[in-house]
Amino acid sequence: MNSTAQEGESVALPTNAVPALRIRNLRKTYKGGVEALKGIDLEVDQGEFFGLLGPNGAGKSTTIGIITSLVNKSEGSIEVFGIDTERDLESAKRLIGVVPQEINFNQFEQPLRIVAQQAGYYGIPWAEAQERAGQCLEWMGLWDKRKVLSRALSGGMKRRLMIARALVHGPRLLILDEPTAGVDIEIRRATWELLEQINRQGTTIILTTHYLEEAESLCKRLAIIDGGCIVQNSDTRSLLRQLAIETFVLDPQDALDAAPKLDGFPTAMREDGSIEVEIKQGASLNQLFDSLKQEGIVITSMRNKANRLEELFVRLVEGGQESKL
Repeated sequence: MNSTAQEGESVALPTNAVPALRIRNLRKTYKGGVEALKGIDLEVDQGEFFGLLGPNGAGKSTTIGIITSLVNKSEGSIEVFGIDTERDLESAKRLIGVVPQEINFNQFEQPLRIVAQQAGYYGIPWAEAQERAGQCLEWMGLWDKRKVLSRALSGGMKRRLMIARALVHGPRLLILDEPTAGVDIEIRRATWELLEQINRQGTTIILTTHYLEEAESLCKRLAIIDGGCIVQNSDTRSLLRQLAIETFVLDPQDALDAAPKLDGFPTAMREDGSIEVEIKQGASLNQLFDSLKQEGIVITSMRNKANRLEELFVRLVEGGQESKL
C-alpha cells in the first residue's frame, strides 16, 4: 500500500521544504481554568519518526486532539504540510491518519468492511475503497482474516487492523497514541517492525508512548512535554548525552551485609542482594571495577537499572518540578 496514494479528492500541497507538522504558541485552557497547554512550539520534518513523551496529564493527548480537530484550541496555530488547519481543516485532515490507544471499531463487523468504510469517510468510491482496504489488510498480514468477525482477532491483529484503517486513505502523517499499550512483548516488537517499515516508505510518524524503550528504539527525535510545556526537544542521541548519571545494578559473587563504600561511586543495597551503583559522566566502568577489586568484591553480572532515556526522562521531570517549588 502506497501511503502517499491520492485520496478521493486531491490536496494541493506546498513545497517539500515545509515541515510535516508545525505548531506555534499552542494553548488550551479547559473550563474551570485548567491550563493544559501553555504555548508550545513544535516542528516535525517530513519523513521523521518523532516521539512525543510525557507523564499522564502532561498535555500529550490534548496536543494530539487539537491536531486532529477533536479538541478546540484556545490560541495558536497548526500547519500540516504547510496547510493551516484553521483556514483549510478538511485538506489538512486528509493528510493525517490516526491510531488511537483504545480499540474503537465495531467488533461485530468484518475487517474488510471496517477499513473500507473508513475510506468512504474521505469520499473514496466504494469499489476503490474495498480495493484499498484489501491492499492495507494484506500489508498488515490480515488478508486471511478479512471476512471473520473482528472480535475473533487476537490483540495484536486488532492493533494492526487499526493501523490499516488509519492508512487506507493514503495519509502522509500517521499519529499513533500509545499503539502498544497493554500488549505483550512479542506483539510490541512486531508492531515496532511494522511501524519502521511504514516510515521507511515515506510516511511521517508521530508516536506518543509510555514505553520509553519504544521511543529510544524507534524515534530519531524526541520532545518531552510536562505540565503543558515542552521541556526538551532534540534528537535522541543529543538527549542521551545530557544524561549525567547512569544507574547500574551489579550482582556480587558472594553475599554482602551492606553496600560497599566506593570513592566517587554512590551505592545502595537492593532487597535481592544486588548493588545499585551511580556512575557520573566522565567516570568509567574500569574505575568502578578497580574500586570493587580493592574491596575484594567479585561481580558476576551487571545491567542498567533502566534504559537511558527513562533515566533522563525522570531526571528532567523531577528537575522541572523542583524548579517550580
